[in-house]
Amino acid sequence: MRIAIYGRPFNDLAVIPYIQQVFDSLAQHKAEIYVHQQLHGYLEGKIVNVKYHVLQNHGFIRKHIDVFLTLGGDGTLLDMVTLIRDTGIPVIGINFGRLGFLASVNKSDIAAAIYAVMHKDFTLDKRELLQIDSDEKIFGDDNFALNDATFHKRDDAAMITIHASLNGEFLNSYWGDGIIISTSTGSTAYSLSCGGPIIFPASNSIAITPISPHNLNVRPIVLPDSSTLTFEVECRSANFLVSCDSRTAIIEKTMKFHIRKADFSLNLIRLSNESYLSTLRNKLLWGLDTRNY
Repeated sequence: MRIAIYGRPFNDLAVIPYIQQVFDSLAQHKAEIYVHQQLHGYLEGKIVNVKYHVLQNHGFIRKHIDVFLTLGGDGTLLDMVTLIRDTGIPVIGINFGRLGFLASVNKSDIAAAIYAVMHKDFTLDKRELLQIDSDEKIFGDDNFALNDATFHKRDDAAMITIHASLNGEFLNSYWGDGIIISTSTGSTAYSLSCGGPIIFPASNSIAITPISPHNLNVRPIVLPDSSTLTFEVECRSANFLVSCDSRTAIIEKTMKFHIRKADFSLNLIRLSNESYLSTLRNKLLWGLDTRNY
């Protein structure tokens, strides 16, 4: 099996033994290992007795990689989505970060997880993405998001106004710090911290969550993911921010954006001992009496 590994440079050298374990486990199962150039530059001189190839261009990924493995947190996995794009390559994340909703494999479970992947003991959890378009191609060909697209005021600027339409019909005008348009996957990310709902991936839904709305009667709304949304953003100050997952652009004029479900999805590997509900329970400490901690 041909495994590609992606990761950002780490500030904490304490993760090196775990990275070594990842490579050792893959070598034990005779995986053909490919490492992204960014991670390769970081790992030189830090791990030993490991043979791998440096990952080549996107065309090579599409034709030659069986599974993508990320080392880091959820942000690392989100970055990696721009590499695999619409290839359908299954993805699994080993969590070296904090919460880890997407990168759900704990450091203590590395060997077992790699064994399961190499023996194809897993299912694929299909996750929908959003596509954001505008008159100017703000994000180029990387105009898709697994978690969310966000409009936000910049720094200490005055609040922004966002006029929203749903399938060509006026929906609402939002005054405040901004809004989040999230997938079901992104419902447990920024949207959740702003009071948005948790949406199960199979719900075929997206959510609009206001950020510090000026109108107190404005609340999050859940829509079918077949919807086409249009947003016109006005800003009294010089500019505002638009983000597509971890990619952010500064917009310096009033502009229209169109958001809809992307034409492709992400295949997230779900191990046999995992479920979306178990992930929620473990990460959010549901069912535990926190008064004992």
